[in-house]
Amino acid sequence: MVWTVPNTLTVLRIALIPVLVLVFYLPFQWSNLASTAVFGLAALTDWFDGYLARKLGQSSPFGAFLDPVADKLIVAVALVILVQANPTWWFVIPAAVIVGREIAISALREWMAEIGERAQVAVSVIGKIKTTAQMVALLLLLYREPLWALPTRDIGIVLLYVAAILTLWSMVIYLRAAWPLLTASEKK
Repeated sequence: MVWTVPNTLTVLRIALIPVLVLVFYLPFQWSNLASTAVFGLAALTDWFDGYLARKLGQSSPFGAFLDPVADKLIVAVALVILVQANPTWWFVIPAAVIVGREIAISALREWMAEIGERAQVAVSVIGKIKTTAQMVALLLLLYREPLWALPTRDIGIVLLYVAAILTLWSMVIYLRAAWPLLTASEKK
């Protein structure tokens, strides 16, 4: 396997996970800014690794496997630490929806790949919008402080609910695409 810049960025995103957790829990006034910066850097690597893989022709099976894993890990960890810091039902519900959907769709994609139908559950435009809303929400929620006159926490919670709704919507799209295969009787 040839090591590429996109793969390096993906591995960096995974390496940033313990840094995010450590910085989030530091007992310093600036820990919210630092955890936001770490998550922001991870979000940028997510965008850049895909862009560079296409632009430089450096797509690889390793990158295709690891990129979505890295995305889901950093988002899940960010949601877990935020839920721990905000243990209320109105915060837990969108976090549980997002994590639950990721597990379900990952399993669906794996099964579809096994039967040679992976293209039926390719990433949709709704999924990309969901990811954007989710990343911005998490950045705002990690920051936790008003920014000028903007109530970042409130905007972050609204965007987290938007992301959760889009998460469910995209899951329905994926399930509808896969439904004929899921309900087909086994051929002998």
